[in-house]
This record gives sequence, C-alpha cells and structure tokens, in this order.
Amino acid sequence: MEDVAELADRLVEVLLGWADRPLALFGHSMGATVAFEVARRLENTGVIAAGLFVSGRRAPSRQRVENIHRSSDDLLLAELKALSGTEAQLFGDSELLSIVLPVIRSDYKAAETYRYQPGPRLNCPIFALVGDSDPKVTVDDARAWAEHTTAQFDMGVFSGGHFYLTEHRSAVIHTILEHLARFCG
Repeated sequence: MEDVAELADRLVEVLLGWADRPLALFGHSMGATVAFEVARRLENTGVIAAGLFVSGRRAPSRQRVENIHRSSDDLLLAELKALSGTEAQLFGDSELLSIVLPVIRSDYKAAETYRYQPGPRLNCPIFALVGDSDPKVTVDDARAWAEHTTAQFDMGVFSGGHFYLTEHRSAVIHTILEHLARFCG
C-alpha cells in the first residue's frame, strides 16, 4: 500500500468494531502519521482515542520534500543503513532484499507523498516520543505535535537515533503505560 489515507481508511474500518472500549493509538515513523490520520477519521465518527502516541516522526504540519522512494536501490539501502534500524544481515542477502525492498520503497512512497490537510485539532491527548539524535526528526519537530491537539500534550526524549525504541524498549513501554493511566484518569 502506497497511500497513508488509504491505509488510515482501512484501519478505521477495523477499529470502529472496537469503538465500544477505550482505544489508544501508537505509531512509529510513518506509522505515527498513519495513527494521526486514523485518530482524525475516528473523531469524525465521534470516537475520541484515549491517547495518540507518535514516535520518531515530525508533526504533520512540519513537512519536508523527500524523494527517497524514487532513488536507486543502492541509495535506498544507504538510507536504511544511515537510520541504523535494519539488521546488517539483510544488506548481504540479495534474495531477501529482492523481497523486502519493494515493500520498503512503498512505505517510503506513502510517507513522502503524504500531504497534511489542515483541519480541526484532535480532541485526544498526544504524547510525542523522539530520539535525541534522530537524523530525520528534531526535538523541535516532535514538539510541534502540540499544535495538533486541544487536549494534553507531553513529550519524551530518549537517547539515540531514529530507532531509539530498540535500545529503550522497557522505558518506552513504561512511559506509554504511565501516560495512558494519566490520560484515562
């Protein structure tokens, strides 16, 4: 799938079946944008998420032009290596690369062609998480998520790059659970 809106629409179809209970959303990188768009669509149906947790992604209003999805396989691989989140073994396995590179390229296309459409701010709390040395997202970019909610906003900064979550898994989970408890009262 190469379109954030289409992915968000499909997820909302599924999640509406769970609308009778509290729902929190988490997304990392492009997933944060998808989670944001899901939250917007849910609110359009009257469902307000208990919390939106966005990780490793600048606020949607902070767009920048990128075209990595149009680059050569070598440049795409260089991008993946620079983010330090892909197992090194993958880069040496041409058969596996032939399977996963098209999927990764589609993800990049979805993220890079997404265009934020201004609209009402969300009514759910937003918690942004970011690595302090993420080459794609500055702390200021993450802080800009505050502009997208009428509810509480908070932020957690962890040491590390784009995939800080790998190194800080327990702390990230603890932080999310702590904030969910606070958001849900």
